[in-house]
Amino acid sequence: MSRRRKKEQLDPVQSLVFLLMGGALYGGYLLTKSLAVGCVAAGSILGLYVAIVIIHNQKHAERLKRSGIADIDKMDGRKFELYLGHLFKAHGYAAEVTKSAGDFGADLVLTKASKKIVVQAKRYSKNVSLKAVQEVHTAMNHYGATEAWVVTNADYTEQAYTLAKSNGVRLINRQQLIEMILEINPETSKMPVAKQIVEHPVEELVEQPLITELDNDECPKCGYMLVKRKSSRGEFYGCMNFPKCRHTVDIA
Repeated sequence: MSRRRKKEQLDPVQSLVFLLMGGALYGGYLLTKSLAVGCVAAGSILGLYVAIVIIHNQKHAERLKRSGIADIDKMDGRKFELYLGHLFKAHGYAAEVTKSAGDFGADLVLTKASKKIVVQAKRYSKNVSLKAVQEVHTAMNHYGATEAWVVTNADYTEQAYTLAKSNGVRLINRQQLIEMILEINPETSKMPVAKQIVEHPVEELVEQPLITELDNDECPKCGYMLVKRKSSRGEFYGCMNFPKCRHTVDIA
């Protein structure tokens, strides 16, 4: 019951918009003694909010299109594993895709500096359960890894998030995967990375340039990946968990 009530609540932005509309309606009426003027003022605020939402949704849709996530959604499990191998190579990791059967819970093995990471890939149309967390955590001992990750084009169940937190397993969900892809797929690119992998044999792909010079690309505050971003002050490394985590590292 509490979860249902939570879903029905307005988010803070919507609450602020309705508060501003009420203030505009009341203020317009007080100043002009005209209810029509107050309604116009309130309507203007509503129209501005709707316009901002539309622009935001359009930009979000364009980002999804550039990321090639639609192509990923059509992949089978094995092709997704191969795709992730090239994606992580582009992020500076040495990546080995394990055999399709008898992988002992790890679809990929990544190495970078002193880190060895086992990764389980889940190309799903539903949320990934805690079973994936259990399997990849077990794979750490078999491969002698220091970290365990699960990567999906979807999301995770609440139980999976809880178990991952207690076991120190990193979960990379759909939105974080999109951010990783966009980092190696500039806006000027005519073909998303995912589309390249769909249309060309994996062996023929050219590795993308490295995007990070960090010795450790893990956020010290929340454990998510640090990715290169641009702002008015120049380039910097920012946490992929933004806006929940606002940790940044300046580039010298």
